[in-house]
Amino acid sequence: MGNGWYLRSTAIWTYDFETDNYNIPIGFGAGRVVKKPNVTINYFVEPQWSVASRGNGQMDWGVFAGVNFQFAK
Repeated sequence: MGNGWYLRSTAIWTYDFETDNYNIPIGFGAGRVVKKPNVTINYFVEPQWSVASRGNGQMDWGVFAGVNFQFAK
């Protein structure tokens, strides 16, 4: 996308073999990589919606976000 921006989709499907519970989310988000003199910073946010789920405690929606720092030697 330019200037360090990127699109992402990383929803993780889960299934519990013991209880037959599952969750199938879909997600679409954006992130950015910023380079500084001694560190590269990668940050992102991705809303996720559950398209199918079964069992108590399964999410209807959520937000997956993170920050990663990579330090130069």
